[in-house]
Amino acid sequence: MLIDAIFTNARIRTLDPARPAASRIGVTHGRIVGLDSDLDGVTARRTIDLQGAPVLPGFHDAHNHLSFTGARLASLDLRHGVIQSTDALYAAVARKAAELPADGWVRGSGYDQNFLGGHPTAERLDAAAGGRPVILEHVSGHMITVSTRAFELAGYPGRHGVPDFDGGFVARAADGRAEGLLQERAMSFIYELVRPMGLDEVQRNLALAGEQALRYGLTSITEPGIGAYKMVGNSPVDFHSYQQAVENGVLSTRVTLMPYCTTLHDVEGFKDGGWFGLDLGIRTGLGNDRLQIGPVKIVSDGSFIGRSAAMHHCYHGEPDNHGVLLFDPAELQAMIIGAHEAGWTVATHAIGDAAIDHVMDAVEKAQRNHPRPEARHRIEHFALATDAQITRAAALGLTAVPQGVFISDFGDGMIAAVEPELAPLIYRMKSLLKAGMVLPGSSDSPVSDGNPLVSLHDMVNRRTSSGTLLGPDERLTVEEAVRAYTFGSAYAVGQERDKGQLRVGQLADFVALSDDLFAIPEETIRNVTVGATVIGGEVVFNDGVLGDGESRMETASILAG
Repeated sequence: MLIDAIFTNARIRTLDPARPAASRIGVTHGRIVGLDSDLDGVTARRTIDLQGAPVLPGFHDAHNHLSFTGARLASLDLRHGVIQSTDALYAAVARKAAELPADGWVRGSGYDQNFLGGHPTAERLDAAAGGRPVILEHVSGHMITVSTRAFELAGYPGRHGVPDFDGGFVARAADGRAEGLLQERAMSFIYELVRPMGLDEVQRNLALAGEQALRYGLTSITEPGIGAYKMVGNSPVDFHSYQQAVENGVLSTRVTLMPYCTTLHDVEGFKDGGWFGLDLGIRTGLGNDRLQIGPVKIVSDGSFIGRSAAMHHCYHGEPDNHGVLLFDPAELQAMIIGAHEAGWTVATHAIGDAAIDHVMDAVEKAQRNHPRPEARHRIEHFALATDAQITRAAALGLTAVPQGVFISDFGDGMIAAVEPELAPLIYRMKSLLKAGMVLPGSSDSPVSDGNPLVSLHDMVNRRTSSGTLLGPDERLTVEEAVRAYTFGSAYAVGQERDKGQLRVGQLADFVALSDDLFAIPEETIRNVTVGATVIGGEVVFNDGVLGDGESRMETASILAG
């Protein structure tokens, strides 16, 4: 018997209880055809020596804005650790502006007022950028700060006359002028100036993000929101952009795309008189193992670190701030029920406990009116949740999608945002497993860096950047965390038959690591690196695990081709 490839000399954890360990994997047509003794007497066109490296199923990020990750990689980096003060931020803007023509846009992203001590202002940006239009994205993606010239281009000279927005916020000076900070739906009139992005720009961004994904061992990604370029996405033809990137070899990582809810609409001609979805009745599940349509994405509230997530309690020190809802509860319910009845899986961003309740009310009504127990509806983030809410979510068959890496990146700011007694309810994970839910792994990149090993570290250790232990009872074992970032994320999009374990019949997607996560001190997990990434039996990234010479040349040819 001749097969395509045998990967040998590895320490493989398959995550398959029936066959938990192996040292060899055989691959044909991109899928696993045998392990260890199954391969006795079998020959292969290629034999790849993994040099004794520990191997796991490929990492799968269940919530990763891939194209926005590339956009941030291409823009001015303002993240904490790179920029430590507002003065440093303005200096970075000035340096970037000096490289641009007089009308060139200064684009930056990743700033966090929790570390800077406050948001930038239009007035200071005007001075730094020499009057050029500036747009700086907050690390959460739920806020931007822009310069006076940007307001002028949008039709508001001198920052006068900017209206209020339902589901949004405009920071204002005493005289009513906009100060520069825009939140949630109030960002849309600025995004109209810089989006939709051109196809070439999207391809560049996908290439940058795709290369990073391979370095991080991400063999699959779920992209949470495309098509609605004023809110989430690059342009109305986002699916085409991804399809082009796959066809041209720009993107190797497997991608499941979530169209944003505003791209769905009523479609005439269905037997019951109406259909809420995309033209031709397209819905969740269309596609193949490289590119597929996933759930429909809805954003119901704001962000935790921006203190705009919809809460039952007010934010600490802000007695009038309960956050914002981007959709009226009745409107949200109509969308969730309509998408559910049309056969979609629904993934709703809900960070605050009030938003979570609104989503669960809608899902409960949808399932009562039109039972679909296999739907696997999701709540993205599920950031502040009580025991009762977790019990209810499990009973409704929901999948919660929290981000472990937020603990180290934003944990201190989230703790400060709520009353002390609420802190243990932040980004719970162990409690989800105890309730019988399947837990995925995700980063929300580029809000946080997409490195799965940092996320795994935080899921196990739960230490904030100051060293505070956030929710000690919510710590996961290494096995639970790894299972979340492999099987759990595949389950969240209904793909666990193809991904998440290394067993016969599944896709041959796996990573070789620099060290064994199960054998090292837990506090060092974030120091482990990816030595090789394999997708469909093809080596798409090699950082020395395969040695030098022919194997490296083979990898280079795969990447080039």
